[in-house]
Amino acid sequence: MRHKKSGRHLNRTSAHRKAMFANMAVSLFEHEIIKTTVPKAKELRRLTEPLITLAKVDSVANRRLAFSRIRDDVAVAKLFSELGPRYENRPGGYTRILKTSNRHGDSAPLAFVELVGRQMDTEELGEFDDESTLTMDDDSQGVGDTEQNRT
Repeated sequence: MRHKKSGRHLNRTSAHRKAMFANMAVSLFEHEIIKTTVPKAKELRRLTEPLITLAKVDSVANRRLAFSRIRDDVAVAKLFSELGPRYENRPGGYTRILKTSNRHGDSAPLAFVELVGRQMDTEELGEFDDESTLTMDDDSQGVGDTEQNRT
């Protein structure tokens, strides 16, 4: 029976699930935004939010607890040196889930998981004009209007 068992199984063994979420947490802490499926994103939030709360107080014990969960010393160092102080006055809600389109192969719903208040690079923003809208070329056409799609 599955009574009182929290968390999603995601059709994986417990060791695979634990390793997958540890790797996803390391990627999230490194890049501060990742793309994954919606159920994985919701489950990843359950792992990362307590780790960031733990990183608010920099101690050897807290670093060891964080390392025991994600097993990556570079990610733990960034967690305690950058992310913990960044969210020092925030009482929770460190991650944001932004739902996007479905995956082409199996139509699984995808989402971006990002850390709230991250610094965006100029490459990520693209080219914006003064009204904060994307600039398009004059020769761009609507979807389905190209000669290739008619044949």
